[in-house]
Amino acid sequence: MAGRSTGRRRPTDRSGGGLRRLTHAVAGGRGTAGVDGRIRLLRFGFIVFLVLVGGRAVAFASSSQNLTRIATEQQTADVVLPAHRGAILDRNGRELAVGKPQQTVFATPYLLDDPKADAEDLCDALQINRLRERKAVRAKLVDEDSGFAYVARKVDPGLAKAALALDLPGVGSYVEEERAYPLKGTAAQVLGFVGVDNDGLEGVEYLYDEQLSGVAGSESIVRDPAGRTLRTIRQTQPVPGADVRLTLDAEIQFEAEDVLKRAVRSSYADAATAIVMDPHSGEILAMANVTKDGFHGFGKDRDAERNRAVIDQYEPGSIFKLVTISGALADGIVTPETSFTLPPTMTLYDVTIKESHPRGTVTYTVGDILQWSSNVGAVTIGRQMGQSSLLKWMDAFGFGEPTGVEFPGEASGTVPAAAEWSGTSIVNIPMGQGIAVTPLQMAVAFSTVANNGMAVRPRLVSQVGTDVHDEVDKHRVLTSSVARKVRSMLLKAVDAGTGTKARIPGYEVAGKTGTAEKVLEGGGGYAKGVYVASFIGMAPADRPRVVVLVAIDGTPMFGGDAAAPAVQRIMRFSLQHLEIAP
Repeated sequence: MAGRSTGRRRPTDRSGGGLRRLTHAVAGGRGTAGVDGRIRLLRFGFIVFLVLVGGRAVAFASSSQNLTRIATEQQTADVVLPAHRGAILDRNGRELAVGKPQQTVFATPYLLDDPKADAEDLCDALQINRLRERKAVRAKLVDEDSGFAYVARKVDPGLAKAALALDLPGVGSYVEEERAYPLKGTAAQVLGFVGVDNDGLEGVEYLYDEQLSGVAGSESIVRDPAGRTLRTIRQTQPVPGADVRLTLDAEIQFEAEDVLKRAVRSSYADAATAIVMDPHSGEILAMANVTKDGFHGFGKDRDAERNRAVIDQYEPGSIFKLVTISGALADGIVTPETSFTLPPTMTLYDVTIKESHPRGTVTYTVGDILQWSSNVGAVTIGRQMGQSSLLKWMDAFGFGEPTGVEFPGEASGTVPAAAEWSGTSIVNIPMGQGIAVTPLQMAVAFSTVANNGMAVRPRLVSQVGTDVHDEVDKHRVLTSSVARKVRSMLLKAVDAGTGTKARIPGYEVAGKTGTAEKVLEGGGGYAKGVYVASFIGMAPADRPRVVVLVAIDGTPMFGGDAAAPAVQRIMRFSLQHLEIAP
């Protein structure tokens, strides 16, 4: 039993052991494959994870760079550094126009905590009291999308300091120049003016804007979130503008304007112009313009802003007889002693020529005609000259063309071409009607006679920066002999003729009166009893150092009464100021 039992278990054990080994072998193969699969799955998942993490990292890095760039842009600003605008000086270096340092206050609206309240506080600090201006500031500061707004331009530094003391986020200031004119309105029409950004808009400020302006600089700065400057990244310094020195003498200019103001009042006129000129160099020592209402700043009265001496055109009247008689002498048509029998009036075509004061028939020499400013005598000489001669001499004296003074808007005057002459032109033109001139053109014509027949281009500017403008541009118009003869006749006109109110004790003054009928607006004839009264004088008569013109517009008075006294006062002051001996 026992042996049998033992014998049966062996085969069972052998077969059972093989099955278990087979089972284990099969189970072992399946386990290895599962492990490898799981490892591969884990590897794949890890790779995906790394890719996702890497992508997020790259995206984060990119986002960080963008955020850094945005933050930098929000905190970095490029600021313009305005250049100092050059000064405008008179011939002696006296300041006529200068740059005055001021402060401009600005704000970053979106940084303000309470824009409406902050606007009120800023207006109080800056003393902005007008309701309209306060509303404008409030409107700019409540704009949350705005990154920059001006609160106040060019204010006193003390007011800007008070505004900054409020310590409002995003509120700052920078230096900005304001154009100032130390002599107030003196020579205003010559100097001109600038805009809010210091760009020249009129006069010398406009003509030499590029030289005066200089070159602006710039700087890049970093600000904190409150808008305060932390540091400067880079900076380019501005280049200051050049100074412009004029030929004007501030003392003579001031005197001329003061005399004109009184002349306008006393002659019941609308306006007046004066020019003081050196006939040898062409330098303009004074160029004054005055209206009855006065000058109250640019942008307030266009009529008072005009530089009438250069821009306005008018019929010159009797002062133009200098051109007629100078031309007749130069052509040999007459001499100073040539005499004419002149009736009280002269009627040609449909025009009757009268004298300024009634008289009978007289015998006048050419010198007498100029001395007593005879209209009949001037027309008589002009008819002998004829159209071609008159046109030749008007051209020779520079009428119908700009003088070349280099002032914006200079008028050329009007001289009718030969084909445009009417039958009465030969009557009107010799006595200074039917043509249009500027006051400066007449001053240049008289300076030609004063300078022994040499015409000199007028000059207003003597130096720009280091560039000196001292070249005298001249050419001969008359012989010195003819010029001296004309001066001699003009001397008699002041000594005992129509210009006696221009006499100066101790000096010999030569000059000529003019009374021209004022043309109506639109050119439809002449205003009755309203004139452009003028006088031009030169002294000392033997070798003139100054030529002075005064033209008074819209007066019922004649040139000898309204303009001659004004020339006398301006000339007397100029001679003494320039230390010209009697």
